[in-house]
Amino acid sequence: MLEDDADIEVIGEASDGNDAVEAAARLHPAVVVMDFAMPSMNGGVATRMILKESPQTAVLILSMYTEASYVRTCLDAGARGYLLKNAMDLELVAAVKQVAAGARVLDPRLGAVEESAGAAPALSTRELEVLQLIVNGKSNKDIATVLGLSANTVAVHRANIMQALGIHNTAELVVYAIREGLVSIA
Repeated sequence: MLEDDADIEVIGEASDGNDAVEAAARLHPAVVVMDFAMPSMNGGVATRMILKESPQTAVLILSMYTEASYVRTCLDAGARGYLLKNAMDLELVAAVKQVAAGARVLDPRLGAVEESAGAAPALSTRELEVLQLIVNGKSNKDIATVLGLSANTVAVHRANIMQALGIHNTAELVVYAIREGLVSIA
């Protein structure tokens, strides 16, 4: 539907969060339209990573999640817009053009989300990556292998995450992360 608009040129596609980050670094798009729930990393983490490398890129999240915590996670990561997947084709095209022009776009069906922005403790991109892997059931050793870190470094990240969130065990951490939209379940 985006390719049907004469003012929009689609220059790439990605199948998961890692691919999205790599494609954005390689292609330098003006706008990235991204799903929140993706394999490998959620749209919030991918948004942070894309904007760290390309702060001029506008990110528009297209998601089925209406919960304020998911929207807040994406806005806190730097997304300029959040649109529900059941949006009409014209809404998506208009939203892409608006975020490209620097505007913030929130789906009107979401209600007042921005008022609660910033309520959750901020975690670094690396901490969010570690958190996603914890939720996926990975051990510190497994996470270290995936991220190219030492197991001790992963343990420090895990401890920092739990301290920042005021959580004392992994089960509570997993529940909190899912409930607050900090991770996606894939």
